[in-house]
Amino acid sequence: MASHPKPTALIRSLPATVPFVGPESQERQRGRPFKARIGANESVFGPSPKVIKAMAAAAPDMWKYCDPESFELRTALAQHLGVAANNLVIGEGIDGLLGMIVRLFVSENTPVVTSLGAYPTFNYHVAGFGGRLVTVAYRNDHEDLDGLAAAVRLENAPLVYLSNPDNPMGTWWNGDAIAAFADSLPEETMLVLDEAYGETAPRGALMPLLPLRGNVLRLRTFSKVYGLAGLRCGYAIGVAETIAVFERIRSHFGVNRMAQVAAITALEDSDYLLQAIDKIADARTAIAEIGLRNGLEPVESATNFVALDCGTAERSGEIMKALIDAGIFVRRPGVPVLDRCVRISAGTPQDLALFETALAAAVSR
Repeated sequence: MASHPKPTALIRSLPATVPFVGPESQERQRGRPFKARIGANESVFGPSPKVIKAMAAAAPDMWKYCDPESFELRTALAQHLGVAANNLVIGEGIDGLLGMIVRLFVSENTPVVTSLGAYPTFNYHVAGFGGRLVTVAYRNDHEDLDGLAAAVRLENAPLVYLSNPDNPMGTWWNGDAIAAFADSLPEETMLVLDEAYGETAPRGALMPLLPLRGNVLRLRTFSKVYGLAGLRCGYAIGVAETIAVFERIRSHFGVNRMAQVAAITALEDSDYLLQAIDKIADARTAIAEIGLRNGLEPVESATNFVALDCGTAERSGEIMKALIDAGIFVRRPGVPVLDRCVRISAGTPQDLALFETALAAAVSR
């Protein structure tokens, strides 16, 4: 066999990993498309018509590279949020930002604290840079703030990850609890606060944005309520000193021209945002009611999905398989206790009618 250059020892030690198997991959395996795509927490309601129009108008300019500083988008976001432009960094969705944050704070054997069952892409990046994950079990379907803080102190961890509202359970803490958690951390520990579902959170669930905290990086995205998951655009909010460090590592052409145009226009269309939030709330209510009619208890959610409690992991696995076999794309949490649930993303009335029919058949079996 011919010799070939080898990657680093760290990379050789890692398994090939896809944090989420996409519905496209499953459709290829099935040999047919899904009837309803309600498993990836996308917004099936799509982007604003004004965004679509702006993207169409911008299409002829796609021969140009994007603005590597995302100046117009950062300026628009700064005005929208009431912060300075140098408090913002734009990235390729929250996934891309997580990769940069881990690179900033983690080297081989660095302890990193997160919840057992929390967003797996964060874990993927930690492993990729040789970090050592320290996990804390959920408590009553919520991330355990006291347990996370204790693990940080025990391990002297420079990084702790928390999503609020939470993925995969949809639960949340109020802003006061999050602020107290941030205050309880050692000065040298950075809190990565993932607020991907912040727009669907109830009043008081997000801690005030100002004053900015030196030990908190807050992550937000255009992938959820804004309906732009396919364009990969998100942003981090932090103190200027921390945000400036991203300039040493970020991919300056990573957020493409179309994504920047779409995000700016999405920010301007506040009426559509409110309509999308209302549609998501209606879909959450419908999913919960469908679950109850079929003997499954919904976990109260502040996101664009609902976790339905099937009682046991075995039963949730059977129900998920039956739904997928019926052409309904759904997912479930991946660790014990949480995996007793199936997770259903907000869908159109047509999507949810198909889901209800398939769920009734799955439960009856």
